[in-house]
Amino acid sequence: MALLLDAESLARVLMRMAHQIAEKNANMEDVVLAGIRTRGVPLAERIAANLGRIEGVRPPVIAIDIEPYRDDREHPKRRASWISEITLADRVVVLVDDVLYTGRTVRAALDATVDQGRPRAVQLAVLVDRGHRELPIRADFVGKNIPTARSEIVRVNLMEVDGVDAVTLEKEGTED
Repeated sequence: MALLLDAESLARVLMRMAHQIAEKNANMEDVVLAGIRTRGVPLAERIAANLGRIEGVRPPVIAIDIEPYRDDREHPKRRASWISEITLADRVVVLVDDVLYTGRTVRAALDATVDQGRPRAVQLAVLVDRGHRELPIRADFVGKNIPTARSEIVRVNLMEVDGVDAVTLEKEGTED
């Protein structure tokens, strides 16, 4: 197991991502951060807090459960579970996730986002881009690019979910 990010470097990466989001979006009043459950939500909250410190405006954070939009399961009723009443119409939605791998989670999140309203723009922020895309999806904001083998696992642990902040790279089948 290799430690890729500890708590301090994770905080630094999230601050840098917040600066990049602020540079690309002149008006924070129009921005909504949509955290993809599970770990995208606390990442979005941390980025929003950083944006509040940088810009003086903390964008709202919503949680999205894209389970009904996954393409590897049958769903009789395709409706995302949104944990918010915030409208996405004519807003800039920044989807936030922990790891970008094949792109299928992001595709599902895009479908769910469009079902919720027609945003002015959708941007993607990911903590780790590990490559191996199956769909033509690229993140606008990347915390860390980590080239991996398909047999490796990028594990993101966050204090809010796992009790510790760390990003590790593991060989498939290894124990914690």
